[in-house]
Amino acid sequence: MTLGYLDDQPTREEVDATSGLVALEFGQNWCGYCAASAPALDEALGNRPDVKRIKVADGKGLPLGRSFRVKLWPTMILLRDGREVARVVRPETSREVDEALDRALPNVID
Repeated sequence: MTLGYLDDQPTREEVDATSGLVALEFGQNWCGYCAASAPALDEALGNRPDVKRIKVADGKGLPLGRSFRVKLWPTMILLRDGREVARVVRPETSREVDEALDRALPNVID
């Protein structure tokens, strides 16, 4: 099974310059935890066309993951206009991801 984590990754400067909602997901294609979390991430993010998903292959010495202090896989960092607004580590359910997405949305006052 291939999880789709890409070795070709953006730079931190490119990530910081993104606009809108971005789900930056760190993991490895051979990672069992990543495979276990994939259904939850796919379900939650598959229903959100407003969120751009970037799947990054992470590992020792890779600068993007280190710049976000990623320690466990998978880690999904939600960014709004290049700034971290929520983080989920090893989600087991789509609800965990949905809750992070809710936290990432700007507060709207009626």
